[in-house]
Amino acid sequence: MALTPATWRTEPPQPRGSGARPRAGPSQHGGGGAPAASSGQVVRAARPSRLPGAGPAFPALPGLCTPAARGGTRAGLASSARWSAMGQAGRRLPALAAFFYGVLAALVLLGVRDVLFLYEENRCSMTYMYEYPEYLKIKLPKKTARRYPAYELYLYGEGNYAEENKNLLLTGIPVLFLPGNAGSYKQVRSLGSIALRKAEDVEFKYHFNFFSVNFNEELVALYGGSLQRQTKFVHECIKVILKLYRGQEFAPTSVAIVGHSMGGLVARALLTLKNFKPELINLLITQATPHVAPVMPLDKYLTDFYTAVNNHWILKAQDLRNLTTLSVAGGFRDYQVRSGLTFLPRLSQHDSALSVVSSAVPRAWASTDHLSIVWCKELILATIRALFDLIDESTRQITEDPKKRMSVLTHHFVRHPAKMFEENPEALTELTGAFMWITVKASKWTYSVYNDSDGKYFTFPLASHRKSYSHVYCESSMLDTSSWIYGCMNSNSSRCLEATDLSWRAELLPTTKVVILKLQDYPSLSHVVIQVPPTAGNKYSLACEFFQEDSRRVQLPVTHLFSFGLSSSKILLNSSGLLYNVQLQHFNQIYQAFKIYIESHCQSLKERKPSVYRLHIPWSHEDSIIVAKVPSSTEISAKLHVAQPQNDTRAPELNIYSSSDCHYEVILKTSLLQILGQIIRFHAGALPVYVVSNILLAYGGQLSTLVSTGQCSDFSLELVRTAKPYKIEPLISIVVFLQGFHWFRVIWESLSLPELDAALLSSQDVWFPIVSLILFLFGTGIAYWSGIFFSAFLRLFSSLWLSLLRPNVLQKDKKLVSPRRLCEVLSLALVSWTICGAFAVLIIYLQYVFKVVKLHVAVRAEQKMLNGDSDSSKETSQNSTPQAVQNQGVRGSASEATQSPSKSTTIAEAIDSLKMHITVLNLFTWIVLLNLPSFIYWFKNLRYNVRLDPDPCRCTAVILVCILEILMNSSASDVKTSKLLKIAAKVPLPLSVAMLAFGRAHLYKVPHFVTFSLLLHLLCCVV
Repeated sequence: MALTPATWRTEPPQPRGSGARPRAGPSQHGGGGAPAASSGQVVRAARPSRLPGAGPAFPALPGLCTPAARGGTRAGLASSARWSAMGQAGRRLPALAAFFYGVLAALVLLGVRDVLFLYEENRCSMTYMYEYPEYLKIKLPKKTARRYPAYELYLYGEGNYAEENKNLLLTGIPVLFLPGNAGSYKQVRSLGSIALRKAEDVEFKYHFNFFSVNFNEELVALYGGSLQRQTKFVHECIKVILKLYRGQEFAPTSVAIVGHSMGGLVARALLTLKNFKPELINLLITQATPHVAPVMPLDKYLTDFYTAVNNHWILKAQDLRNLTTLSVAGGFRDYQVRSGLTFLPRLSQHDSALSVVSSAVPRAWASTDHLSIVWCKELILATIRALFDLIDESTRQITEDPKKRMSVLTHHFVRHPAKMFEENPEALTELTGAFMWITVKASKWTYSVYNDSDGKYFTFPLASHRKSYSHVYCESSMLDTSSWIYGCMNSNSSRCLEATDLSWRAELLPTTKVVILKLQDYPSLSHVVIQVPPTAGNKYSLACEFFQEDSRRVQLPVTHLFSFGLSSSKILLNSSGLLYNVQLQHFNQIYQAFKIYIESHCQSLKERKPSVYRLHIPWSHEDSIIVAKVPSSTEISAKLHVAQPQNDTRAPELNIYSSSDCHYEVILKTSLLQILGQIIRFHAGALPVYVVSNILLAYGGQLSTLVSTGQCSDFSLELVRTAKPYKIEPLISIVVFLQGFHWFRVIWESLSLPELDAALLSSQDVWFPIVSLILFLFGTGIAYWSGIFFSAFLRLFSSLWLSLLRPNVLQKDKKLVSPRRLCEVLSLALVSWTICGAFAVLIIYLQYVFKVVKLHVAVRAEQKMLNGDSDSSKETSQNSTPQAVQNQGVRGSASEATQSPSKSTTIAEAIDSLKMHITVLNLFTWIVLLNLPSFIYWFKNLRYNVRLDPDPCRCTAVILVCILEILMNSSASDVKTSKLLKIAAKVPLPLSVAMLAFGRAHLYKVPHFVTFSLLLHLLCCVV
């Protein structure tokens, strides 16, 4: 009998004795008989089938699935040989594909391992409170409290200070702390506690009042719908805070803001509000805030918020000069927000913004993770010192002078001269005291001090060195804040009474402070004077050296990206100097990563000061510093947070502050693991787009096989066949190239097409030519193995089902739409529109998983029953003579043709449906993951509002619910007879191209492309 298209339904099996499925006996299964067919009817033999993710293939029925059944004995044997050879070749291809994609997945895991685990140890100290911290809740106006029920404002205090502030008679300087994504208002305690200790040191001449906002630990980095609401609430908080100081003698007119993570972006967004007065903020310090772009652009509200803020800051940059902004990044330890995102966009040309990485901050020199940046003692101390230096003594508030604010921030966060900050240091200094004056004429000089009761002045006449040397370098291991190096002007004697304080030209390093003077820049100086004050029990050393710049600057070309560490660049520094500058030629891109090995060799074993190695990046403040003992072997990782700007020709430098009489060998090699880590660090957020694109291509391949063969192939085989980057990447590259022409841009804009994400990422200097190809291959590897594991999990669940519950069998249900399903669709659509779209998507996803597992169980149950029938037939054949078996096969062919083909074809079609459902479910899984953050946000705030507003996936959820409610009840036979199937099979390729073109920096667009493809699948079921 002919089979009609059917929708598969699972029902409990009938007993064997009921006659529904009689067990095959000797008369029903022949060893080699061909199935009989009625006139004008062709019975197509079922192929050997394999459950997705299953182990052994579904066994071929004798006489039905073997090539020998289609001809004579010799032809059958020849065909069997060809069949066997094709099978072996087919098995080799999946094995090679599994190995290749396994290698790709392993490379992804190595990159993830480099980002998450292979970074420097945490060198930050923990901050501690000396008294119990208290958080005083500030009463907000009723209108504000009613409009923002989930948000609160607190004032931090400790001990007696907290008791004094309970009456809210505040006299300090207000600082507002804004927590970030899932952050707590209690994170202000490190700043508040250290500021309180500092105020005690100055006897509360100045002090700060630290306020903190409770944002209910919202996931604003993943859901942007509440960012505008948070911004407006902060505006109300600023007005409330300033009202608390009304009537005070030194009442503030502005508030300083410290924002962690997304809190810093909310602070910047204040300036976009129509009724916000910019003079309400004069200082903004952000900690690990992604200013450039969101880490994961999961919804339109998030990307639109970023666009509005950054465009306002770019267009209104001149109006923001009175606001001083400092952005501090965490470095490579912060894998949640890479440091390149924290650099304020296009503001480097203005004097009001400063961006630094914590590893370059003086007296910190440590990378921090995303949370430790708010309690890292070294960073908090730098912040509090800067805040106190920013106080104007006349107003007892933060200074209104933007130049002074930038000077203070540069002093504490960029270049510290090992001196207390002075706004206008004296030009000349008197050299007084009964010190001994000693003239030094040597070009290299070292001096060790220990228990020296007499002070000394060492003078270095410059006249004799100007012709031979271009620079003078001096260092001191005494890390106090007093002046120690001076310059005498036109002095003919060995002494000078007045001198220029050159200590302001010094730079503080972890174990020493150094000064490098270019003699040409100081033509009026006649002597350099080093002051050695009397010491009591202190031991330190000083050294000076005159040198020619060319002799200490060495160029070291970096190795090629594809050398994979097999080749190296090497240089030997054997001049026994105190300073070397090794220029790393052609090191300017973020995808470059190297290992630098420095070996120090000394002539004697005497105790020496440690060496300091600094990797200096001239176009951004992202230096890293390592202190190493001498002699030693040190390993340094060299990689960038920010690529070199186009108009900048400076090269990164490895500064070696060496120990005397030591030689250094520098070896540089390309690090493949760190290159993978850089790719993951900069582009992990785009990987879901590439994975979904590959799954969509395989899905289109399965639809194509339904068109050509009437059967659905395995997902893994179709992924191998269809996931070809040369079908996708050239089209995007051509469009990017054409956008360089004005006429093409005009046409593009006239069509109202959005900007390509590749062009957007190129403007952020995070795109390079082959990155998309690499990410596509990575996405293919992830898609391949995610499909394998997904099928394996379904098989595991079905095995548990079979072991715990009674299995179901396949039944036919021709109705795709029933009243019950219509009610389910309407209910979930109502949930999507009125409550939360992601919640409805999650419900329909779980329902789909249940349907697929149930179908998986039913197919396995049918296979077991059919295998039992086949085993019984084989046993009967073994107990009979060959002639009897042959006669039995002829007699049983007619019966077998009516039952066995029908049963095997039914199971084969069910497996086709199962393969299709698993691919659709795999696609849908990624959609659920991309929408999960909005569901978590809605669930967490359910006590405040039942409805998620705004809902980024409301409309998409309504469409998906309607589509999937029908698709989960469809079968492959419903699709392959459709006239639209050819169109539906060709659409995934252009959709994949569009997804990679417009979805890499806008992840929220991915569900739209998948929804369109599933909509065509739905139309194939009904048309």
